[in-house]
Amino acid sequence: MDSVTIRSMVRESRALSAFGAAMAALAVVCLAGLVLDPRLLGGQPIWAKPLKFSVSFVLYAATLVWMISLVSTPRTRRWARRGGAVVATAGAIEMIAIVGQVLRGRASHFNIATPLDTAVWAVMGTTIVVLWVATAGIGVLLLRERTLAADTAWAVRLGLVVTLAGMAVAFLMTSPTGAQIAAAQETGRMTTAGAHAVGVPDGGAGLPLVGWSTTGGDLRIAHFVGLHALQGLPLLALALLLLAARRPGLRDVAVRARLVGVAGAAWAGLTALLTWQALRGQSIIAPDAPTLAAAAVLVAATVAGTLLVLRGGTRRRATTDRVLEPQS
Repeated sequence: MDSVTIRSMVRESRALSAFGAAMAALAVVCLAGLVLDPRLLGGQPIWAKPLKFSVSFVLYAATLVWMISLVSTPRTRRWARRGGAVVATAGAIEMIAIVGQVLRGRASHFNIATPLDTAVWAVMGTTIVVLWVATAGIGVLLLRERTLAADTAWAVRLGLVVTLAGMAVAFLMTSPTGAQIAAAQETGRMTTAGAHAVGVPDGGAGLPLVGWSTTGGDLRIAHFVGLHALQGLPLLALALLLLAARRPGLRDVAVRARLVGVAGAAWAGLTALLTWQALRGQSIIAPDAPTLAAAAVLVAATVAGTLLVLRGGTRRRATTDRVLEPQS
């Protein structure tokens, strides 16, 4: 991809491009905050959450800019650009809310302790829904696109489907937990409604940087994995295309498309598995026998699917070569 192409994509999606650039700048500010601001919130550095969100939004915006550039019909592309502008606006509002709460020293997610906190959380909940709907709209437009190579088309479509599923996992975090309901019944007041963790309170022991719970389930893991299928599957399609120059079996676009399909199914399966594990209150570092068995089945199915696709591609190539051989 040359600079002219990049410039044209940026021009086509100015709102998303500006949003991505702003999130990149914010990530630098958040890194400085981690160094200069010693405050903790929920057991984690207070600037860790906006850092994670800003980096995620940089990747998200850049991928959507590229995907919108794939739309060939001018009228459809206008609608895709509008969807991108909605995503940029909703994302900017969400990040203003998150950073604003950091500056106040307050939790941004699930916080309903005061009228202002409740209003901020309500705004964030609305932006989550808007982001989901706008992304789904762009996905519908891309599903109708017929000019893409098969491998790219499947990477984009499956990436969007799995990403929407990963985004939907966030809705599972918004209901009050049993402990929160019990505390509200006892005190007559609810200050927190919803949680990332399952079976343990938020803010306990977690993995470095990401903070994912190591003592109970954590829905953020499935949310993260599913959300980034939007980047992972197109990158896989690109990697397969580059490898095709050295691996004859990958030169058939149909083979690459099927491999992307296998990867998309595996990514969806992993997102579902991580969601199931979290909802059972199980830590990511302490899977039980059913989780390990399901993971083994997923790995075996993925490996088998990959081998079947590659074997079928090799057979087709051998048959083609025989047909093309000069007759003596």
